[in-house]
Amino acid sequence: MNNELIVKYKIGEDEIKLTPKIVQEYIVGTDAKITMPEFKLFTELCRVRKLNPFLREAYLIKYSDKQPASIVVGKDAIYKRAVLNPNFDGMESGVIVLDSNGNVVERIGSFKLPDDVLVGGWAKVYRKDWQHPSYASVTFDECVQKKNDGTPNSNWTKQPTTMIEKVAKVRALREAFVEDLSGMYEAEEMDEVPPKESTELTGKEKAEQVIIDTQIEEQAPETITFEEM
Repeated sequence: MNNELIVKYKIGEDEIKLTPKIVQEYIVGTDAKITMPEFKLFTELCRVRKLNPFLREAYLIKYSDKQPASIVVGKDAIYKRAVLNPNFDGMESGVIVLDSNGNVVERIGSFKLPDDVLVGGWAKVYRKDWQHPSYASVTFDECVQKKNDGTPNSNWTKQPTTMIEKVAKVRALREAFVEDLSGMYEAEEMDEVPPKESTELTGKEKAEQVIIDTQIEEQAPETITFEEM
């Protein structure tokens, strides 16, 4: 029998079991081969943050053998983590526009008038143990994700207000709950551009994902066990 590296951890009553083969075939899902350090980092982050990749809470994205993999977390996972914190006390968010009179206005939600010029997004997160909310505002031009030709990608072209509001939400949540969300970043916060447009995640799936900073050091190896297969 061959020995294969197996990582096991529990989320509630469910036991998650991951091997390099399982992650390669069911999580990565492409021909690009992940390295052992990438496997260990992905599985250890899943274990530490209690993420179930089989429920689409975490992804390991790799475009080619020559490029490093990206660890991606579903948007709902980061919201759930904040909501479950006993100090969470609500959130407000919206977009920042330049109206027809030249005034900078914070609109609620992703709504804007036909004459409004979208310039950014904002969000406030309230904690029961804080006197003032966590506030974040972001500039559209700095956050918009572009293709190799310099034009906005499909998500930012079709739903720019939704995308920029989402960036502001996650930043405000991360600042308010740094103990739970430190190191977690939206795909729209990253500067990386996929090597080919065809390799981009498509539609709502890409719009609802968050990239974890892969610079986090690997955790203690005692959670990784070897078993005979």
